[in-house]
Amino acid sequence: MSARVSAFRTVTDECRALTRSSLHDSQQQVVRTRTTCHMSISLDGFVAGPDQGRDDPVGVGGLKLHEWHWHAGEPGHEADAGPRDELMKRRGAYVMGRNMFGPIRGEWDRDWRGWWGDEPPYHAPVFVLTHHAHESIEMDGGTTFHFVTAGFVVALEQAKAAAGDGDVDIAGGASTVQQAFAAGAIDELVLDIVPVLLGGGERLFDDVDNPGLEPVEVIHSPHATHVRYRIGR
Repeated sequence: MSARVSAFRTVTDECRALTRSSLHDSQQQVVRTRTTCHMSISLDGFVAGPDQGRDDPVGVGGLKLHEWHWHAGEPGHEADAGPRDELMKRRGAYVMGRNMFGPIRGEWDRDWRGWWGDEPPYHAPVFVLTHHAHESIEMDGGTTFHFVTAGFVVALEQAKAAAGDGDVDIAGGASTVQQAFAAGAIDELVLDIVPVLLGGGERLFDDVDNPGLEPVEVIHSPHATHVRYRIGR
């Protein structure tokens, strides 16, 4: 084999290797896990009312924030069907705060398995932020609650690994979403702005630096105005 032919084959092999590397990098970018968040919020900025507890999971008056999706698709409320379907769409994994998982404070009540009964609506791994260790809880329908004591960033990393090429959703509550904003983790935010005033409770944007909210879609119904935002960087 001549030196010229050998050199040509070497260059060709290097080009093929570079092409495979570029394709791999491109595929990695295409399947990059998105982090989303979808919250119902009052006109005065609350995503839960005051005095949350076992009898009032979303605080006093907080259920008013969610009436829009109970009526979605009914006559006069057809516009809410799309946002409801988006809210209920299965994600690859979820991150939520302990307060979202239940009203227990301090050491765990081992009998507590969440607000949602034997088959929660997530059908995917859910990573719960907590200061108290707890073994994972496997539920019917594909939901498994994993409890993370190492903070939001670690929980998000674990959720992304579990999600594969699916999205990760920050399920709430307000403190967890604030931590997600602080980490620059959210790619898309959907707010269902409900025409009620709660007067107290959990504010979504307390101590949140301007994340650069770019509205890309607005849907209006008698119960809520649904705004989809792309998050700037």
